[in-house]
Amino acid sequence: MTSRQKAAFWIGLIIVGLLFLYAVRGILLPFVVGMAIAYLADPLADKLEKWGLSRAVATTLITVIFFAVVAVALILITPLIAGQLLGLVQRLPLYFERASSFVVPIVNELLAKLPTELNLTDISIGREALGKYAQDGLKWLLRLLSEIWSGGLAMVNLVSLLVITPVVAFYLLWEWDAIVATIDSWLPRRQADAVRRIVSDIDSVLSGFVRGQAMVCVILAAFYGVSLSLVGLEFGFVIGVASGALSFIPFVGAIFGAVASVGVALVQFWPDYIWIGAVAAIYGVGQILEGNVLTPKLVGGKVGLHPVWVIFGLLAGGVLFGFVGMLLAVPLTAVIGVVARFAITEYLDSRFYHHGAPADEGEDPGPQS
Repeated sequence: MTSRQKAAFWIGLIIVGLLFLYAVRGILLPFVVGMAIAYLADPLADKLEKWGLSRAVATTLITVIFFAVVAVALILITPLIAGQLLGLVQRLPLYFERASSFVVPIVNELLAKLPTELNLTDISIGREALGKYAQDGLKWLLRLLSEIWSGGLAMVNLVSLLVITPVVAFYLLWEWDAIVATIDSWLPRRQADAVRRIVSDIDSVLSGFVRGQAMVCVILAAFYGVSLSLVGLEFGFVIGVASGALSFIPFVGAIFGAVASVGVALVQFWPDYIWIGAVAAIYGVGQILEGNVLTPKLVGGKVGLHPVWVIFGLLAGGVLFGFVGMLLAVPLTAVIGVVARFAITEYLDSRFYHHGAPADEGEDPGPQS
């Protein structure tokens, strides 16, 4: 088999694999989540093995504790979040009405300063237009929530997530080292070291970003949720938790949380600037904490995943595979990034880059006599 035939074979195999994943994307959620849990928990299982526990006992202990903690958290937090979400949806029209009551006069005052032929100061026109946009926005939000529920968190998927995920996570964690050893034995011997180096780089990026960023999200969600609740912001807990969770996407969590919380504060506390400023200050402190303490300590600055690349991967994964695609986005962007850097490094060390000269002679061999 020639090199061209080998390349065609592997490209075809990758395409077939992607098409298969796309075809079965509706049932992938519990398997993807189970695999992620097994990957993240494997270092802990290895450490427990070093302390004398068998792999089966370590796996059972980790699985039981993990899902017990998740279950307790859901039991305690879900009713609070669900109640605040329902209340928020019910009060959105009131928020739009309150916002229009002080936004429309400002807009009309600005419009009154325009030339006469452009004067549109009729307040009823302003209220009607703003009300229409508010209704359109509310309809869009409800439609988005409906699509998320039907596409990614439908009842069947939710049940499968709760039932199948623990089983998948348990068996994958139990057999993780054996699976890795088996795959390693399949590697072509001449390229095995290079492949292991690439996989090691991928694991370093994922462990640095996913594990670290997950901890950052949990801490920020707790900080924002508790702080906004303490200042008395309506629906502050759900806004704070959502903001912390969205912090996994660079910049999105902070922007969403600041806009949503300050917007609610303006409607709720106006014209009390102290409490509005307190809400804004919470996000200022959160950003300082995230940028100067949490991210440097938990994630590090050398994970190799640029924020723009992460955002692109999440959006592309969401378009192609929905909620499952967003879960797979970060691992896939990490793999593509590491492989791309490896390919560029190999190219820069190649004779092709050096115009046929040996790599150790430098980039520019200089004029030839």
